[in-house]
Amino acid sequence: MSTAERVERIRRALTARLAPVELKIRDDSAAHAGHAGAREGGHFAVLVVSDQFAGRTRMQRHQLVYEALAELLRTDIHALSIQARTPQEQTRSTV
Repeated sequence: MSTAERVERIRRALTARLAPVELKIRDDSAAHAGHAGAREGGHFAVLVVSDQFAGRTRMQRHQLVYEALAELLRTDIHALSIQARTPQEQTRSTV
């Protein structure tokens, strides 16, 4: 599967589960070439901004992301960096 296909599958899964108002997906796989386990899946970083995170702890937010990506974590994602924010938090962080 190509990187573009993996990114699109990640985008679809997160959008379906979390209805983000902002979603950024970065493929960091090239920085990990040759790393043991990297052949089984890519290294990705996501920024997910969603109202679904309101009132939830950081751990609970990450669990929602992991749940949304459960199938891909078994097959296409080797490592995942997560930033999970509410729209209000994102507004404050960009001002």
